[in-house]
Amino acid sequence: MSPTARVNKADYYEVLGVERTASDQELKSAYRKLAMQHHPDRNPDDPAAEEKFKLASEAYQVLSDSDKRAAYDRFGHAGVSNGAGGDASGFAGMPDLGDIFGDIFGEMFNMGGSRRSSRAQRGRDLQYELTLTFEEAVFGKQSEIHIRRMENCTVCQGSGAEPGHGPTVCQQCAGRGQVRFQQGFFSVARTCPVCGGTGSLVTHPCQKCKGEGRQSAEHTINVTVPAGIEDRMRIRYQGEGDAGRYGGPAGDLYVVVSVEPHPFLEREGNNLHYVLPISFPQATLGTELTIPTLEGETKLKIPEGTQSGTEFRLRNKGVPYLNDHGRGDLIVQVVAQVPRKLTKPQKELMRQLAETLTVENTPSSRSFIGKMKDIFS
Repeated sequence: MSPTARVNKADYYEVLGVERTASDQELKSAYRKLAMQHHPDRNPDDPAAEEKFKLASEAYQVLSDSDKRAAYDRFGHAGVSNGAGGDASGFAGMPDLGDIFGDIFGEMFNMGGSRRSSRAQRGRDLQYELTLTFEEAVFGKQSEIHIRRMENCTVCQGSGAEPGHGPTVCQQCAGRGQVRFQQGFFSVARTCPVCGGTGSLVTHPCQKCKGEGRQSAEHTINVTVPAGIEDRMRIRYQGEGDAGRYGGPAGDLYVVVSVEPHPFLEREGNNLHYVLPISFPQATLGTELTIPTLEGETKLKIPEGTQSGTEFRLRNKGVPYLNDHGRGDLIVQVVAQVPRKLTKPQKELMRQLAETLTVENTPSSRSFIGKMKDIFS
């Protein structure tokens, strides 16, 4: 292509979508965005995308170099016609494109010949559902659980190879775990299809584990449930998951706690709530009742004239604070029950009681009269 034809090419700044005063970082960010959008690996059947990718790469290669950028700003495409403005062969003598694009595409496309895929692989995390009673969650518990997990083979010790036959270097990738191929005017690295990125091959698989390096086995773990744990909380046991492959670390075990509900206690944080039904005479005259707690029964005094819905707080009768000192409270709410059916003598007594009560003896009326007095005083 002649230098004259190059003058009609698209402006490099317009190609990258930046101002002519754009900084180096702005150029790199703009190029990164375009490269991710139009890279041939993401658009294998789109020739137009490949052309856009090449043009963006050409523009960035020129503008990212201070000398070429100065020549381009002064003379346009004619100023760089012997360099980046040509076709792929025009890059001869220029800096290695792998160095220019490596920092941009290293993370996205795993470029860079010096990077190798590690053979070691971390084991899978496991999860176990542990059901507890309400009391066990409150006070804690030692529990023994049984799980099945992948453990290193006892014969090959996790290598996957028969004893005396270790893994061999993959000839396809020379142990790098990646193979490179030419993509346009620079090379791209991909995971080796032969070794799967490990860089090595097992030519004599272990007969016991069939080359897997691991086998399923049942394992027993002692689980310590701390006092005060709540429903759906997780306890993590590091390294108690599946064994890693090729010397990789083991995964973790997560014990998920499921707490059964209590028949009459309800938990709210570290406090416990209990609804205590009492009769109308008990609320009126007062009484002393026995109520249940997590440690056994205790006495609660109900003073005379107690209104329905009144709450009584029993200190330190609630749930222990998780991994801390102290406990919450037990909150008892009394609910006065009105009798549904009365005998004729009982109804007569109630009528006699009603005749002896004045308006001031009625809580709601007394409250209303008090408010009216406040308004007109």
